[in-house]
Amino acid sequence: MNCIALLGQPNSGKSTVFNQLTGSRQHVGNWPGKTVEKKNGSYSYKDKKYTVVDLPGSYGLSGNSDEEIITEKFIKGGEADLVCVLVDASQLERSMYMLADFAAMDVPAILILNMMDVATKQGKKINDGLLAERLGIPVLPFTAADGKGFEGLKELIEKELASPHKLITAPDIKSGDEVTSASKEKFEWIGRILEGVTEASSKEYKLSKFDNVLLKPFWGKVVTVGIVLAGFLVAMLVMSPFMSIAGELPKLLGKPIENLLTGIHVHPWLVSVFSLLIPNTIYFCISMASFVFGVNLVFGFLEEIGFLARAAYQFDGVLSRLGLQGKAVAPILMGMGCTIGGASGTRVMDSWGQKMLTMMVVWAVPCASIWSIIPVVSGMFFPVWGTVLVCLGIVLYIFLLMFIVSKIFGRKLVPEETRTGMIMELPPFHKPHFKYILKEAWIKCFDMFKRALKTVTLVSLVFWAFSFSPSGNVESSLLYKVGTFIEPVTKFFGMGWRTFMAFITAAFAKEAVLGTLNAVFAGQSNVADIAFNASTGGVDTMALSQIMSQTISRSEALAFMFACTFSVPCLMALSTTLKESHSFKWTLRTAGFYIGAALILSCIVYHIALPFLG
Repeated sequence: MNCIALLGQPNSGKSTVFNQLTGSRQHVGNWPGKTVEKKNGSYSYKDKKYTVVDLPGSYGLSGNSDEEIITEKFIKGGEADLVCVLVDASQLERSMYMLADFAAMDVPAILILNMMDVATKQGKKINDGLLAERLGIPVLPFTAADGKGFEGLKELIEKELASPHKLITAPDIKSGDEVTSASKEKFEWIGRILEGVTEASSKEYKLSKFDNVLLKPFWGKVVTVGIVLAGFLVAMLVMSPFMSIAGELPKLLGKPIENLLTGIHVHPWLVSVFSLLIPNTIYFCISMASFVFGVNLVFGFLEEIGFLARAAYQFDGVLSRLGLQGKAVAPILMGMGCTIGGASGTRVMDSWGQKMLTMMVVWAVPCASIWSIIPVVSGMFFPVWGTVLVCLGIVLYIFLLMFIVSKIFGRKLVPEETRTGMIMELPPFHKPHFKYILKEAWIKCFDMFKRALKTVTLVSLVFWAFSFSPSGNVESSLLYKVGTFIEPVTKFFGMGWRTFMAFITAAFAKEAVLGTLNAVFAGQSNVADIAFNASTGGVDTMALSQIMSQTISRSEALAFMFACTFSVPCLMALSTTLKESHSFKWTLRTAGFYIGAALILSCIVYHIALPFLG
């Protein structure tokens, strides 16, 4: 089987070409021993099968980062039969630097001038014939996002594998040259190669009125935040019909399955699994996949038209203090609505380390669901002004937690030596390729559903086993027995067995918190029923308020609210993080950190508040 490698700088269109070639026939993981994303896929052409490797995006091959080291070793090791070097035709001089680094490797290659539609709109003309003559390898003008030229690309790959070409020229870099001297030689080589190749329109590109607003130091940030939050609302609107239809599955399937199995005397715990757990798990997974579909539509659109480049420019200075690029602003803002959306939005990050660190920071942002719980619980113990202070304390701790996460994990995920100031050309706004955006969104949506079905089912079974009660009485559940057994320990962290059970349930679904509190304080409800039907039914908050305020102290309530807010966002967010990171180790590390940090925070809040609030 022939191996094709895709090489290029971030944003050169490698992922677009990879996804269009391989479709759903791809596997994404991490390179062995490295926190760098590895993408493998395949396609068939004229009864032959081809393997495609999307090499990590980087700006060169100087070996300064894990991405560059992996890419250089892969190419020099001869694992690729042909390397497709992608460059951005609209920014040809800058993106040719990767080719200058690659030129000395003596490996068969073709050059793909991607984003030709953008270059044409800018009034640029490229003499690809002259460029091919000077380089000695085929040069293909291309627009990957419109999906129209891939038969020609496949034909060219087949032809080159039969009769390969190698670069006939390379920068004259002497051994022992310093980095500055070597870079100068590369840029001079690029200048010689491109002399007379590109012809730019005499028309000077001017910033639009919208750009003049979007790039202002203050108002630009305000407008950027507004657009991203509006994008979240659009994603919610896209997912709503699918979620509504999926929400009917537990109602349509639950009772008939329960009656059928009960009628043939199946054991109650099996009845519960098939009538409650499985229909709701399918509902969770469809909801998650539909949200991923909506988020990728929005992010795909914003990325295609050139908005995300401007968002990155606006917030790069702020987020660089966390070791992140400016692009991370969009996932972080999306996380305010839903952590699933924020984690899914990290696809725009340039490297796996940036992507993973962004996800870990996104977890620090409480989703919209938590804000429907905290004011209710706080109102049971504190006056209005006290609730305002609780919410303000939570908001302030968000920024502190982001800083803590970046300090603890940033050096490992994004080492200091790989952090550089962002230098970029802002692309002009241009028309998006809607067919490509829809296709990309569907691929990610379907992949999410398949992966989530495995993860959510497994975790749901574990949670169900702990929370199921044959009698319906919470005291018959394993969760109650474990909770009461370890209560002396949880008390130290500021939570009794009741609030600790609600804390555990919150990691499954934040919407289940009030129902769980109602079950453990006011009734005999089955916690499994509450967790798996979190979005249905209501809670008598007045009655619950009277019981809770008489049963637990205000300091315990305060500790519980902070612990609940900053623990694992929810099961679906956990599954999304696993899917996007492709790393069980780092997903487990993230969950472990947030659970541990939430308990430590709860302990601190409880013991500080105890002398003042009782």
